[in-house]
Amino acid sequence: MLLIVALTLAILPSTSLSNEIEQDLNWWMNSVIYQIYPKSFKDSNGDGVGDLPGLISQLDHVHDIGADAMWLSPIYPSPGEDSGYDITNFTDIDPLFGTLADFDALVAKAKGLGVKVLMDFVPNHTSTKHPWFLKSVNRIEPYDNYFIWRDAKRGPNGERQPPNNWLSVFGNSAWEWNEKRQQYYYHIFAISQADLNLRNPQVKRELKDVLRFWMNRGVDGFRTDAISHLFEKEHLLDEPLSGKNSSSNDFEYLSHPHTVNQNENYHAVSTWRKTMDEFVQEHGTSSKLLVVEPYVSLVKTIKYYENGGIPFNFIFIYSLNGNSTALDFKNSIATWLDALPQGQKGNSLWVIGNHDKKRVASRFGENGNRADQITMLAMILPGTVVVYNGDEIGMVNRPLTYEQTLDPQGCNADREGYVLRSRDPTRTPYQWDNSTSAGFSTNSITWLPVHENYKHLNLASQKRANKSHYKVFKAMSSLKKSPVLEKGSLQLELITENVLAVVRRLQGEKTVVLLINFSDENVQIDAKAILNIPEVMQVYIASVGSGMDVGLAINTNEIELPGAASVILV
Repeated sequence: MLLIVALTLAILPSTSLSNEIEQDLNWWMNSVIYQIYPKSFKDSNGDGVGDLPGLISQLDHVHDIGADAMWLSPIYPSPGEDSGYDITNFTDIDPLFGTLADFDALVAKAKGLGVKVLMDFVPNHTSTKHPWFLKSVNRIEPYDNYFIWRDAKRGPNGERQPPNNWLSVFGNSAWEWNEKRQQYYYHIFAISQADLNLRNPQVKRELKDVLRFWMNRGVDGFRTDAISHLFEKEHLLDEPLSGKNSSSNDFEYLSHPHTVNQNENYHAVSTWRKTMDEFVQEHGTSSKLLVVEPYVSLVKTIKYYENGGIPFNFIFIYSLNGNSTALDFKNSIATWLDALPQGQKGNSLWVIGNHDKKRVASRFGENGNRADQITMLAMILPGTVVVYNGDEIGMVNRPLTYEQTLDPQGCNADREGYVLRSRDPTRTPYQWDNSTSAGFSTNSITWLPVHENYKHLNLASQKRANKSHYKVFKAMSSLKKSPVLEKGSLQLELITENVLAVVRRLQGEKTVVLLINFSDENVQIDAKAILNIPEVMQVYIASVGSGMDVGLAINTNEIELPGAASVILV
């Protein structure tokens, strides 16, 4: 580890006042954002559920791994029918997690550690138990038009039918009949989540007030949830069949030209961006980050940059997997970077993992050989890295039975299909040590069961080990703050069919090289000739299981790269 420190100091930037001011204006560029799922991070009171005091007690870990910001999944008051995304109050804290005073203490401690705080912003819907919805049901002004209400359609025999064939992401009709109001309301997600009418000026004002409320409490930015679903066409025409082989009640059964990524989405983002910029000017704070989460084509994703939102880049989740080749990786990365508007490469948000998809170690191979590959690759690329809590220690998905499943997306599926639909296996408690419930809680029963592998896969053991995913991650986050990774040029090369190289260069700084062997066989390569790099370089960090030691001098014209190994040379 002394060698890691020495190598890090050799390439880390010097600090000047002008650099600090520049970084404050665009603090997220070239940073590490650590997503925390509060319900599963740390339990302080033994009820088996994570909370804000527990999170506060572990903030040193967030700082220790080099995270510049933490993004919190929802902690708002909620019935919990969709893990907190069914919100009953946008400007308070659910008692399950604590109080607003606890939140203020969290922000204060985080700021003291130099860690920014990001919140989930959920503008698409509320819980059907939200006071706005309850008043809308009763047609109380001005709430009567806060949601999307439509009259029933009548079938051939006069029977009541939904207004059209639109489907919910969670399955079945996106329309639910309300007996009290005698109308259907629209819900793109669960029945308990009614979509807001974002064309209503009063709803627009309410959402801007939500942003201001949390910025006043020190929040540094927002991740905007479900951005692709904010608006729907008003004509209510049926959506066409997709042609996919799926159940007629499954969201994928239809194409979605009328309900996904309407042009109004971009305008909504621009208005929120303006609200945040006005707050910055009024209060003299650092810039506020506005992240959007579009699940649409590359062209439509990139368009969000023009409207002040920075979109997540999901290529490591959706485009690439454990079967992808070196060429697949090279092409996917190059395609994204080539599509970016001029000057926006530093604003790329490379997402390693999140709470909705399989953990990175499960997607790319649970044997551990490739658990560090994506971390090392994402970190060396220009831009910001978004990592999900637990991925820094190589946590994997926990298999769950149908009876253990709580996620409505999984519960709505049958016993054969729930495994593919449920997001719970990714959301199990963080594995701190080998004590009761992996150190997450003193209670042996937790809201989701802890993975059985916690006895050997946990943070404490990885801190003690000579080589571990934790140490790889920490070394990479330190390297990311170097001038060469912040400002250097980028070169992507295939050295062989199975070996991808990434080279970062900056005049006056040491060249940084990442080599990844996508095959399971050892390969010998002449990297010097192809990459034009120094003849002798040192191993800065190597993936766990590679057998390559930190500080080892390497002749770059005759490198033997072990199977499935990833190595950084400086």
